[in-house]
Amino acid sequence: MSRLVVVSNRVGPVKDAARAGGLAVALVDALRARGGLWYGWSGKTDRRAVDYASIEDAGSLELATVDLTPDEYEDYYNGFANRCLWPLFHYRIDLTAFDRRFYEGYRRVNAKFARVLYPLLRADDTIWVHDYHFLAFGNELRQMGAEQPIGFFLHIPFPAREVLAALPHHDAMVRGLFAYDVLGFQTEQDVERFRDYVVREANGIANGDKLHCFGRTVTVRAFPIGIDTEGFANIAAQDKEARRQYDKVTKGLGDRTQIVGVDRLDYTKGIAERFHAYERLLREYPETRREVSYLQIAATSRGEVLEYRQMREELDGLSGHVNGTFGEFDWTPLRYLNKPMPRRALAGLYRASKIGLVTPLRDGMNLVAKEYVAAQDPENPGVLILSRFAGASYQMPEAVIVNPYDTKGVADALQIARYMSLQERRERFEALMKRLKAEDVAHWRDDFMSTLATVTRRRTISAVS
Repeated sequence: MSRLVVVSNRVGPVKDAARAGGLAVALVDALRARGGLWYGWSGKTDRRAVDYASIEDAGSLELATVDLTPDEYEDYYNGFANRCLWPLFHYRIDLTAFDRRFYEGYRRVNAKFARVLYPLLRADDTIWVHDYHFLAFGNELRQMGAEQPIGFFLHIPFPAREVLAALPHHDAMVRGLFAYDVLGFQTEQDVERFRDYVVREANGIANGDKLHCFGRTVTVRAFPIGIDTEGFANIAAQDKEARRQYDKVTKGLGDRTQIVGVDRLDYTKGIAERFHAYERLLREYPETRREVSYLQIAATSRGEVLEYRQMREELDGLSGHVNGTFGEFDWTPLRYLNKPMPRRALAGLYRASKIGLVTPLRDGMNLVAKEYVAAQDPENPGVLILSRFAGASYQMPEAVIVNPYDTKGVADALQIARYMSLQERRERFEALMKRLKAEDVAHWRDDFMSTLATVTRRRTISAVS
């Protein structure tokens, strides 16, 4: 079995992979099984940063990281990755920075990552590249002479052809993706959007899961990412920290129904729309007052970016408005926290919450939805309300599916969830859990790696013939 090289923006953790979540567990398990190298950015900036990797021995695998200069970080990470690709791929053209210099900086940093990795590669390595930070990475590596099989997985949504075409250098970016052997997306809808771009914008040819364009053929498939379903369910039911959190929450709630939302503080998550929907619930269904409690956890991310600072101010104002309008001295309708919560404590919080409210405006998958379901008590499970624009909605049709822009529809869904019978809740939960167990994070990893191995074998046989 060849060595696995994983390339991602951030590296690790290895020792506390279980605490970090299913993705870290899946990657670390694969790296350990095959002997591997995990490679990416160190998270540090240094004006003297050079083309050099710091390598750390982590038992049966190695961690290799690269520093960036402040200018590289600004153009690559803050610039093209998070001010161009992130908003555009989430359909926020209005927030996209159409600055050509960001793309040039992004391409230079992708080339730097490739230059540093190339001497570390072995001839029989298999390389798995992750997410929008490295769209150009495979092409840069190929230009240096790399012939190893390289797969790429996009964790965020892929946009419609007309949206992507608004980005300068969109054609060069897609051309670069054809340096990979396998391109993985979260949903079949993402695959269709990519195929539509290649066929109609670049005159490519589609044949099943194969796309031919720019003189290369790639395999393009959906690989919906999962969670460590069994592991997270066990944490929620048995872990001491989870049980403490569960007991604390249920004691404080009394007979009230808790609604929970857990997100990064990001404009793609639809938190403001969620607050408006909750306000509408309290206004149009007055019997819910004092009977429900909504807890929203939104850990700050990219706090230095103007749009995120403005969003935090908006949410502070909205939560204050809801509490000022409906709150009483012994009841706070909406509790809004801007700090992260340990994953094990989250498991207990999910289990204590009878309604999980997951309503992003656009999301590649959304693993919070899956974790909420996995954490439930099978005998008395809660209800998941899920946005139709989350990739998870295609795998989780038994959730209550809503349009996050329709505040009346979300308010009605909250009311439906409050009164849903135990039998219906169990039936929905059992169907969801069956699928979550079958399509967990290990299945996602193994499916992608076996597809890459199959494509590689076919390429080798074809070359020999």
